[in-house]
Amino acid sequence: MSAEAERSPSAPAERLKRHDSLYGDAEKVSNEKLHGSGVRTDRGSWARTLMLAFQSIGVVYGDIGTSPLYVYSSTFLDGIRHPDDLLGVLSLILYTLILIPMLKYVFIVLHANDNGDGGTFALYSLISRYAKIRMIPDHQTEDATVSNYSVEAPSSRLRRAQWLKEKLESSKAAKIGLFTITILGTSMVMGDGTLTPAISVLSAVSGIREKAPHLTQLEVVWISVAILFVLFSVQRFGTDKVGYSFAPIISVWFLLIAGTGMYSLAVHDTTILRAFNPMYIIQYFSRNGKEAWVSLGGVILCITGAEAMFADLGHFNIRAIQISFTCILFPSVALCYMGQAAYLRKFPQNVADTFFKSIPAKPMQRPCSGRCSWWRSWRAIIASQAMLSGAFAILSKALSLGCFPRVEVVHTSSKYEGQVYLPEVNFLIGAASVAVTLGFQTTANIGNAYGICVVTVFSITTHLMTVVMLLAWRTPPALVAAFYAAFGAAEFVYLSSILSKFVEGGYLPFCFSLVLMALMAAWHYVHVLRYWHELERAVPAAELAAVLARRDVRRVAGVGLLYSELVQGIPPVFHRLVDKIPSVHAVFVFVSIKHLPIPRVAAPERFIFRRVGPVSDRVFRCVARYGYTDTMEEHTEFAAFLLDRLKLFVQEEAAFAGGPVQMAAAAVEAAQQFIDDEAARGVVYLMGEATVTAAAGSSVVKRLVVNNVYGFLRKNLRESHKALSIPKDQLLRVGITYEI
Repeated sequence: MSAEAERSPSAPAERLKRHDSLYGDAEKVSNEKLHGSGVRTDRGSWARTLMLAFQSIGVVYGDIGTSPLYVYSSTFLDGIRHPDDLLGVLSLILYTLILIPMLKYVFIVLHANDNGDGGTFALYSLISRYAKIRMIPDHQTEDATVSNYSVEAPSSRLRRAQWLKEKLESSKAAKIGLFTITILGTSMVMGDGTLTPAISVLSAVSGIREKAPHLTQLEVVWISVAILFVLFSVQRFGTDKVGYSFAPIISVWFLLIAGTGMYSLAVHDTTILRAFNPMYIIQYFSRNGKEAWVSLGGVILCITGAEAMFADLGHFNIRAIQISFTCILFPSVALCYMGQAAYLRKFPQNVADTFFKSIPAKPMQRPCSGRCSWWRSWRAIIASQAMLSGAFAILSKALSLGCFPRVEVVHTSSKYEGQVYLPEVNFLIGAASVAVTLGFQTTANIGNAYGICVVTVFSITTHLMTVVMLLAWRTPPALVAAFYAAFGAAEFVYLSSILSKFVEGGYLPFCFSLVLMALMAAWHYVHVLRYWHELERAVPAAELAAVLARRDVRRVAGVGLLYSELVQGIPPVFHRLVDKIPSVHAVFVFVSIKHLPIPRVAAPERFIFRRVGPVSDRVFRCVARYGYTDTMEEHTEFAAFLLDRLKLFVQEEAAFAGGPVQMAAAAVEAAQQFIDDEAARGVVYLMGEATVTAAAGSSVVKRLVVNNVYGFLRKNLRESHKALSIPKDQLLRVGITYEI
């Protein structure tokens, strides 16, 4: 089924020549909710938005909201050398919080969501709607007419966007570059989601030894493993329940740290408020030189987890994140940092344990009592939650865009569609976190460059946002340049500081991310090669008629649904099927499951039908289109829905074709009844099981990727029929080998 040229709405004669279901379906969505409607965008009720804002406190801000526990101690590793260094570091913290999480994410990046969904893949899919940058050639003109696609072609007056669109579409290097940084950003978030629980829990439980010094390090490690097991076990309950469970705890936490900060300001030193003058940052660097630059690795911890606001956007909505950040998180953590700085002006020797010693209480006999250990444990669990939710959300998008092996996606809330849980991924991340905990047992080396994943994601988001601003938003170049210069420069400075400790342990999160990125790239690479291989060997429509006319081929009762990834032409596995089993069902449909680069596709626009061959053959092609947050129907529901739409297509086909009304009505009724009768005789699902191997003469690298990496992932992760929920007793699998 080749893509057709775009058609103008003012050409009704040309529309009547079409014999597919596109226009009939597209006209039925006027009353459907568009992407991001309801709870997912700002059009939801304020009560629901406030409810989501409350949930987001427990999910999104666990990491960034608990960073006051360790920022000063991580920044002043060798103690406070000059009293005004506190003013310089506090100024850095405040303006870092204002610049990156608030200005960049809350007020700019969140608005670049893909109809309610965030993360690096949401930016990539948004770009791919304005320019054909995807490497799988499954683009169809009909996709842009989906009511929720929300894309306006660049006009001749906007030459900037048109020029960039042409450059991206004509440059293979640009396509590969955009895809590479997208999967790198995704891998960094997943790597952070793997390491954050291990580092946080191990660090928190280590504090128990202050109260129970008889514990050995090995016992601390096994306690950490037990907590990790609980943390990953509760993920199956979903963001909805987890958010409501953690939100009250985090809300109380924010109230307490804000109150403690105000108390310390009033009691110790109100002059610390001078830190709002950025001149103290300049003086800090002038006074300390290289040491000040190295200390940025500690300062950046104040925004660790900020990228979760965008990654977790699909779980909530823009307004909910904006409310919770500006009204709850920022005032609370800013007051806490200011209060700690005021305390340290009087007691600089306590910088190693500033947070707990600055809490107003009876004089403490020890640096930290038992309640500190409990706070640390809660902090570890809650901080990990933000990154896990973000990893699930982003990976679900990568999965549907063909960039990750098939895994199960469970939508955990009936009210909020973006809240997902991936059981297999949860297990793999949990196993990796436990392995890191058991293998390293301490966080000394791992924590040296803890923010490397986070700052890399910040930088990747800035680069992708620049393309979005030019291509989709069509922002004036001066504003785009200002955005890129301001945020790009700040992130580069922080990244350079963190990389200075790369060899001291910072390589671990980076290596984790590179491994994940390599797996994603290998899967997508072979996926693209396989698609091109099938496309080049697709069976011509004229040859189909010859196959059906063969004497040894008979038509059998029932409906046959042959699944294929091709959206153009007849898959080559059909030839093999007929050669091995020379029979074709009375009603035969070539079905392609296609994921569009948008979150959701309205139900009336789900299917595109087109007849293959003459009416008497009763062979059709169907493309079932889903957004990357849509849930696949259960097999019986899918088949019923498909056949209902097929009958509607037959009716619309007759209407578009013209002819005597009474005769057309009779023919339509007979054809629809035939479909019902054959469906009652049984629906059989047919699927090509392709074994992919590297062709003779391939390079060593290609053989390794195709035969080993891709083969291993395909064998050990979710099979196609399981992903489509097809029962084995109704499935016929046809084996075929592709040498690519």
